[in-house]
Amino acid sequence: MAKGSSTPTEFSRLRQQAGLTLGEVAEVLGYESRQVYRWENGENEPRQVVLDALRLRIPTRTDGEDEKPAFRFIDLFAGIGGIRRGFETIGGKCVFTCEWDRYCQTTYRANFPDDDHDIASDIRQVVASEIPDHDVLLAGFPCQPFSIAGVSKKNALNRPHGFACDTQGTLFFDVERILEEKRPAAFVLENVKNLLNHDKGRTFAVIRQVLSEKLEYDIDFRVVNAKSWVPQHRERIFIVGIRRDLEVGFSFDDFVVPDPREGPRLGSILHPEDGSEKAEPPFTLGDGMVAAKYTLTEHLWKYLQAYAEKHRQRGNGFGFGRFGPDDVARTLSARYYKDGSEILISRGDDIPRRLTPRECARLMGFDAPGKSDFLIKVSDMQAYKQFGNSVAVPAVAAVASYLKPFLDRALAREKEIAGEQEAGS
Repeated sequence: MAKGSSTPTEFSRLRQQAGLTLGEVAEVLGYESRQVYRWENGENEPRQVVLDALRLRIPTRTDGEDEKPAFRFIDLFAGIGGIRRGFETIGGKCVFTCEWDRYCQTTYRANFPDDDHDIASDIRQVVASEIPDHDVLLAGFPCQPFSIAGVSKKNALNRPHGFACDTQGTLFFDVERILEEKRPAAFVLENVKNLLNHDKGRTFAVIRQVLSEKLEYDIDFRVVNAKSWVPQHRERIFIVGIRRDLEVGFSFDDFVVPDPREGPRLGSILHPEDGSEKAEPPFTLGDGMVAAKYTLTEHLWKYLQAYAEKHRQRGNGFGFGRFGPDDVARTLSARYYKDGSEILISRGDDIPRRLTPRECARLMGFDAPGKSDFLIKVSDMQAYKQFGNSVAVPAVAAVASYLKPFLDRALAREKEIAGEQEAGS
């Protein structure tokens, strides 16, 4: 998929139809992995012979045979569908969505209009047994403080406490109860890097214990920086688990991240403002120039400079971040709508500007560079919050692509076990 565009590149589409991972394409066709990543992301186009080779590897379907998804997944704490978009690149179909924010729901529905299910709002009110059967649970769950105080009190009274006591009252508990009830073959959880150190590491320790010891999944995790795929420093932790009875296991040991030094730069996602891009009101006007409302006011610009100087004199690193087309940006945050200070776009000696929401969509990989396919149906403030809270889609797609052969083996084993049980009944 071209940098997270809603329209895959021809290479990506054929690769998915052939059922090949990026690594398998490199091995089968004899190309460097780095080159294959560039084709996948739309950075350059392969020769026709490469596309023809992929077409030859697409399985032939019998007339009248229904095309079935490679696997079924549910999308919890869905936001605007970033994790979903990554897993759709490997042939998955979403069968259940849960997201409480009504503005995120608006964006989600606009971009996934063909869903045959509605969006559940409050996961705490969802009855686990009523969720459709699925193969993979996806969740970018919020990181809440676990009730360590309550656990400590039970310890002091020599009263036993289980994992449910550790997680009760947190949104992770809802992930836990759904996994326990539905027992999907695999799950992928995403969170901020700081989850590792949250509450001095105790939160993550409880999460690992629940997933591995109580729920009996073989798990591994990796902090992934999305700057290999998008021009932004953005570190997120991915926790992957495969049900232990399927005897597949999972490890991130062979997960290869492209060299970030060769990753894209901001110029690839910025509006060119040279007349080559069609105007998209309200983000760009006339001959494609960025609307004036995205330029900081003189008052705000003076305030940010004074604030930065005050902290510089104190030896602190706080302040605005100003970037040009050859740079990689700081992490886009949900507070970007307030003043845009973490990522200001330089305009030479003139006052800098914020990114437009369309540029944020590209920065997060929802759109390919130069594309405007992702539908933004909310205010600028809500759009900034949504993109700042989301995932970098190409990074998710890379994790999904790496997971696919493990998942294929797990699903095959699950089918084999079901057959053995049926034969023995």
